[in-house]
Amino acid sequence: MFRWLICLSAPSCPTCARQPASCVTVFDLPGLLSSIEKLTELSLAEGFWESENAKDVTRDLVIARSRLDKWEDVASELGELEALFEMLSEADDQELTGEFYERSDALARKIEEDKIFFLLDEEYDSSQAIVTVHAGAGGLDSQDWCEMLYRMYLRWAEARGFAVKVLDGLSDQEAGIKSVTFQVNGEFAYGYLKGEAGVHRLVRISPFDSAKRRHTSFASVEVIPVLPDSVAVEIRPEDLKMDTFRSSGAGGQHVNMTDSAVRITHIPSGIIVSCQIERSQHMNRATAMQVLRSKLFERTMRERREQLESIQGEKRAIAWGSQIRSYTLQPFQLIKDHRSGCEIGNVNAVLDGDLDELIMAYLRFAKTGQTCGAGAGDEEG
Repeated sequence: MFRWLICLSAPSCPTCARQPASCVTVFDLPGLLSSIEKLTELSLAEGFWESENAKDVTRDLVIARSRLDKWEDVASELGELEALFEMLSEADDQELTGEFYERSDALARKIEEDKIFFLLDEEYDSSQAIVTVHAGAGGLDSQDWCEMLYRMYLRWAEARGFAVKVLDGLSDQEAGIKSVTFQVNGEFAYGYLKGEAGVHRLVRISPFDSAKRRHTSFASVEVIPVLPDSVAVEIRPEDLKMDTFRSSGAGGQHVNMTDSAVRITHIPSGIIVSCQIERSQHMNRATAMQVLRSKLFERTMRERREQLESIQGEKRAIAWGSQIRSYTLQPFQLIKDHRSGCEIGNVNAVLDGDLDELIMAYLRFAKTGQTCGAGAGDEEG
């Protein structure tokens, strides 16, 4: 009767009445219990607190237990509501009826708040995030679009109380920015932002076109997790080329008058990272190496996924032109995520950082494959 309350695929799922089992498969309770058991065994092992991964294991165990506590609270309250409903079916009691609806509404609100926590259960979802935004082809329009996206993510992080640290950036003297890399520090920052990775497309009347014509601009977003120290990533010193240069941003007289900024090229992969925000060359190098570790790890994981998809016969476009989301400002206003199918008409709110609906829609889609608007009619048809 109340299975819709624990459906993680939609706020009010029209298919639950017919297929209640499908609504609980998103949350892997056996897998969570197994994970807690393994992490607990590790934490009780001799010499655990002297090990390099003690901090990571402890953090993962706290997160896993918190997730289990939330699930058990929901399951307990749901059981009591089911019992209360059976009592009401046998006797008409106005006081019990009021209590039933009040507790049902409270539980529904709690589950809505906790959905995001249940969906963020992949290995590095709890990590901090490193985000890079690059302007695509299109000159000033794309550079302006790149800056708009950067501002959007800053506003979103600010609203959540997350701290943002700019690591590197390349601005244009005329307008906008060519690229920017920043780190978002907050609980589950990577889990929230991982779905933002891809190409973002903007359609609007160009403010740089005297003829007031519509232009299409592109910018790419890259999101990688900040890896725990326990994750091994092999980086040979002979594979690195390090260049130093003078910082171009704010940072004080010392920073701007010395070659403190660092650019590191990983020769085998061609990956280039740079950092110029810190006061010393040593600190910039350490930060750049952290970003390089994450980029190399993400590249390895992506290659493995592509290899697996090739073996399984899956064909997916992984290219610059495969946009994940479109932002249309003229002739009408609409934001559409091409993966989840989520559409939002209030474009200004999203560009001001109100991303939660898009983020939730993507996470549901990634877990269940269900797009926005898919319901009973879609299944029956």
